[in-house]
Amino acid sequence: MFKKGVYAASLSVLNENYSLNITATIKHAEDLIKNGLHGAFIFGSTGQSQLISLNEKKELISKLSESKFKNNFFLGTGCNSLRDTFELIKYSLEYNFNYFLIMPPAYYKGNTDEGVFRFYSQVIKKFPKVKIILYNFEKLSGYKFSEQSVKNLVDKYPKNIVGCKDSSYNLFETLKIKNFLVFPGSEAKLLQGLELGCAGCISAVTNVTHSLARKVFDDFNNQKPQTQNEKLIDVRKTFDQFNLISALHFFMSQSDKSYSFLLPPLINLNSNDEKELIKNLKKLKFSNFNQQAA
Repeated sequence: MFKKGVYAASLSVLNENYSLNITATIKHAEDLIKNGLHGAFIFGSTGQSQLISLNEKKELISKLSESKFKNNFFLGTGCNSLRDTFELIKYSLEYNFNYFLIMPPAYYKGNTDEGVFRFYSQVIKKFPKVKIILYNFEKLSGYKFSEQSVKNLVDKYPKNIVGCKDSSYNLFETLKIKNFLVFPGSEAKLLQGLELGCAGCISAVTNVTHSLARKVFDDFNNQKPQTQNEKLIDVRKTFDQFNLISALHFFMSQSDKSYSFLLPPLINLNSNDEKELIKNLKKLKFSNFNQQAA
């Protein structure tokens, strides 16, 4: 069930030939839940979704349905094609996945409120039971949701448009809609967002800050003093100095080399950046080896 909480945009693990390592990708997502996250989004932008084939996505979804953590997993679509989006949603619904993180199609400049509204409308008309978390990330899609554009969608489809991941950060401080969940796209804004009435966060870096982020979330809800939020923010800021996907894969590869592979045009960090990342994380006493599930 999708609810308030701390979520990760889960990493995709690849084989050396650039094919999707389905077993390792699912295990990674399962480990995130074991480490305290409320859920994981498979095939978000952090999971290289736009670069992974539709057939591989389908194969993973069929295997993902067998996981004991199935109810903690939610799907991104990552398709520019409306018909590919249809196909992936249709396939996912057959395995009882009905929550989807969907970004407006990228590539073409000039996305308009009308065009984006029409895009989501077509998805909902095709699949009346679908639940959609809007993905607001202008940097990748070229489109930034306004408060009014979100309200227009929720007013028209209140049972379908259920939340928003705000990675453009123009909504989470002020957008207030009844029964609508708003998640800033960074754990650096987790506590601030919770204080403003947000539902938690959906973040790339919670792939590695899972335990810290869950502690901040739980302490807020239990009205306890915050002891880890400063460190959580500092770790996020450290990763933000680099390409997030490259930095996260390098960090994870320190204990598992299978994380070393990225789909072009993504590239690995250069040696100087690798050293800088590790040096800065060590200053924060944050390492891969004390972040794994027991």
